[in-house]
Amino acid sequence: MAPRFIAKQLSNPSGFLGVIIRHLMNRHNARMNAFAVNALELEPSDRVLEIGFGGGATLPSLMRIAAFVAGVDRSHDVVSWAKRRFTKSIKAGRAEFRHGQIEALPFEAATFDKVCTVNTIYFWTSLDAGFAEIYRILRRGGRVAVGFLPKERMDRMGVPDDIFTTRAPQDVVEALAKAGFSKTRVERPEAHTPWNVVVATR
Repeated sequence: MAPRFIAKQLSNPSGFLGVIIRHLMNRHNARMNAFAVNALELEPSDRVLEIGFGGGATLPSLMRIAAFVAGVDRSHDVVSWAKRRFTKSIKAGRAEFRHGQIEALPFEAATFDKVCTVNTIYFWTSLDAGFAEIYRILRRGGRVAVGFLPKERMDRMGVPDDIFTTRAPQDVVEALAKAGFSKTRVERPEAHTPWNVVVATR
């Protein structure tokens, strides 16, 4: 399979191959997902949004603690799968899944207490636009956790630059500050961990 074809599936999973890609994402992203969820410091009253939930591995962890969990994804297939998988939670009013893009999140202002997103910022057209939207839908004092592989690692992987836009941690920190976030910090479980989770407060 051509790396470019896989890259397209990573950015927007669809069809039978998309199902396989979602399972691989769940496995590959497991530690980063868990670390990002932990960084949110969830409370039972929280309303949480996951942007680009992909294979859905993080959703049960969020639902175990938070009062309400929403997901938004650019893949219609992913959203349809989540609606089937979490039908009971949706009917109970504890979950909701929508198709959408980071640049125009389909939610009202000040809707959420926490937001997390893992391995999605490579596909954003603009960090500034994305973080401005996250700032808009977060309540005052809300927190965002952003997990990703830094530019130096991604560039060595040779990903197609018309599909992936690699990001340095400083780029993410500066974009968060520009959007109005504060108390920003870059975290890793160990010094040798190849990925980062950037945490910031609205």
